[in-house]
Amino acid sequence: MTNPSRILIYSGGHLGPWALRLIQAGDLIIGADKGALFLLQHDIIPDLALGDFDSVTPEDLLRIQRESKQFISCDPVMKDLTDTEMALNWALEQHPQEVVLCGVLGTRWDHSLANLHLLRKALLAGVSCYIADAHNRIRLMDSREPLKLHKGRHSNVSLLPLSMEVAGITLEGFQYPLHNATLTIGQSLGISNVLIEPVGVITITSGLLLVIESSDVPE
Repeated sequence: MTNPSRILIYSGGHLGPWALRLIQAGDLIIGADKGALFLLQHDIIPDLALGDFDSVTPEDLLRIQRESKQFISCDPVMKDLTDTEMALNWALEQHPQEVVLCGVLGTRWDHSLANLHLLRKALLAGVSCYIADAHNRIRLMDSREPLKLHKGRHSNVSLLPLSMEVAGITLEGFQYPLHNATLTIGQSLGISNVLIEPVGVITITSGLLLVIESSDVPE
């Protein structure tokens, strides 16, 4: 398989029509567990379906196995990784330019938080990655390069440290600017900023910073 420029992963959390609108020509599509069924139910054939498939019926599993271009299953008990992490590992091995995670947030906050942490794995691999749902777009950045955000439907931008401390935070193009600021876990200083310029720039000197673009109006 040639290296795709973008891979979309659909897991079994909250999904909807918004998730289908993310698909672009040339994207490689992965369905993780119940995410594969969601795709097939909306006439999208996964390039790969993988997981333990403990969230689908035996009939749905047969359909996923029959209709997906590639199918990888594993034992639901004798495994160490979540279906989403297995999908991300596979995606990173393809060396794409970008990975988009859909359906990785939901009612199970243990899974949701673990999936937020998966952004670090993509960051360390040097692959652009973000989590998307109907209201949010979530990225993780470090000090290696600035992050540019483009003004759009996500009206709020919040910053939360994923490491104990994030230092040297500088914001350009925001309503509430920061210069060489520090955030530590437990602070809410970075919540609900607003882009006032077409492009905003975030730089940091150390640490891991979650950047959450959000909108009260769903996609």
